[in-house]
Amino acid sequence: MRLGAAALASVSLLALAPSGPPPVAVLPARLADTGGGGQLLTAEAPHANATSGTLTWWDLRGGRWVRAGSAPARFGARGLVEGKARRQGTNTTPTGLYELPYAFGTRAAPDGTSLPYRRVNRDSWWCQDNTSRSYNRWTEPRPADCRAEESERLAAYDKQYAYAVVIGFNYDRPVRGRGAGIFLHVDGSGPTAGCVSVPADAMRQILAWADPARRPHIAIGTTGGATAVTRY
Repeated sequence: MRLGAAALASVSLLALAPSGPPPVAVLPARLADTGGGGQLLTAEAPHANATSGTLTWWDLRGGRWVRAGSAPARFGARGLVEGKARRQGTNTTPTGLYELPYAFGTRAAPDGTSLPYRRVNRDSWWCQDNTSRSYNRWTEPRPADCRAEESERLAAYDKQYAYAVVIGFNYDRPVRGRGAGIFLHVDGSGPTAGCVSVPADAMRQILAWADPARRPHIAIGTTGGATAVTRY
């Protein structure tokens, strides 16, 4: 078949057009570790001193990570620090890759929630007392060896803990002094004391999305350093 002049010109232009740089892989595809499951949240800050950034949640579909949603995020008032280097009371958010053991809230679980969900009541505490056998654990009621002034009465944070997910930082085998009570929760009035926070509507979306059968994790890091997040 003979091509006309117009067709030849079109073919020549296509052949000569630069292909451009290859597309950049989405963030989960660039991570060294995503936890081995089919769902992932990435909490990314522009630099270590930042108090805000972006939380994105992803699904692994057919071997490719697909963005399911995103929201503006807040971090600790003193930025982010590597999980193993973090110290309690520093108002820093620990970077790393973490499991999401369960969710909780002062409100009923949103429709579609399949993560284990605990409802907060007036006797619900998160023990942050380094001397307590219940360090970095939900307690109900607060045990005698867990001092109230060293812990959080969850019901006192009705707005922030309307909906929350436990981030498994320092959770399986707690190291005293490293920090306790690191959650993904609803925004307050500003940066956090070390948690990751997002708007309430985003928390409802995340709780309806997260599927424990797909082993969701959260990767917390900074732009440029996020690909090197370490599992703790």
